[in-house]
Amino acid sequence: MKKIWLLLSLVAVLTLAACTGKGVEQKKMNNTEVQYTFPDENEPHEGTWLIWPHAHTYGKKYARELEPIWIKMTKALAPGERVHIIAYNEALKRHIQTQLRQAKVKLSHVDYVIAKSDDVWARDTGPMFVYDRQDHLKIVDFGFNGWGKKTPYRHDDQIPQKVAKAMDLPIVDASKLVLEGGAVDMASDGTILACRSSVTNSNRNPHLSQKQVEQYLRRYLGAKHFIWLDGVSGEDITDAHIDGFARFYNDRTIMTVPEKDFFDLYEGMKTSDYEKLMSAKNAAGKPYKYIEIPLTKKNVTGLDYKGSYLNYYLGNKVLLLPVYGDANDAVAIKKMAQLYPHHQVVPINVTKLYKNGGMLHCVTQQQPY
Repeated sequence: MKKIWLLLSLVAVLTLAACTGKGVEQKKMNNTEVQYTFPDENEPHEGTWLIWPHAHTYGKKYARELEPIWIKMTKALAPGERVHIIAYNEALKRHIQTQLRQAKVKLSHVDYVIAKSDDVWARDTGPMFVYDRQDHLKIVDFGFNGWGKKTPYRHDDQIPQKVAKAMDLPIVDASKLVLEGGAVDMASDGTILACRSSVTNSNRNPHLSQKQVEQYLRRYLGAKHFIWLDGVSGEDITDAHIDGFARFYNDRTIMTVPEKDFFDLYEGMKTSDYEKLMSAKNAAGKPYKYIEIPLTKKNVTGLDYKGSYLNYYLGNKVLLLPVYGDANDAVAIKKMAQLYPHHQVVPINVTKLYKNGGMLHCVTQQQPY
């Protein structure tokens, strides 16, 4: 997954935001103690969070190009779940309501939180919901620093806290670990798949060892087992987020790209990473089965790299599938329909979004029941 380098001044490192919601939970770290669990992303959920595009960071053209994608996502998701929209201000909320009304969206399933944001990447900056040991829903707040201080992030870093306050939910302070949601993929058995380049990278967590990172992931997400690829730094803004090229279909199966495509997204990806992925074992020590979904046949229009179909989002009734106007769109649509027969596959052209760095999984975040 590619994210273009944005030629903007970097903001200063922030102090921690003030406590919000029902209070901040921060307990002394026990190296082996699981305090919270991250629900399986493939399970039915209460709703989906979106951060609506706006003109306050990157201008009106940026917002205008992206908004049709958000309208399509909302319209597809709303019949089967709630859609929670983070709007920059009241003026944008009114604009969104007008656009959704004109698109005949089921407005009774849409609600809003007013909160300033820097960008739209809800997977990385939005609220991550976890359960505590008593099955109480909470929001875990990892640190966010603009993918290694590459972009503005002052507002984005505060989104989980603002959502927690709006929902009157407790927030769990995990800010000592800088972590974007798209940097990890987690199976129902507690296995995490990730690239070191976007998690243990010194531009995120310079003072944490891999072992310490794993301790945080065990404690705050309920992780039990880890599959680490080296990944590659510097080729895109994320430093190789895993959700662009490898996802768990279930705890026995990994979805990825064919070997010939594995090195197309990131030229610096090592052969050893492909070998690690294809020889990985799950938490029970069993080898995985693999499902291959090819990249686009050609480079995405206006770009010098191909597009991935693995950055899809699974709603309750629909599967939002990124497409590019490419010959392989039909291949991906057919394959996803076979893999998820109880979901309607909704293809959404993401060319305008992809040139800014992501696809549909990157801009969505599920909220469990």
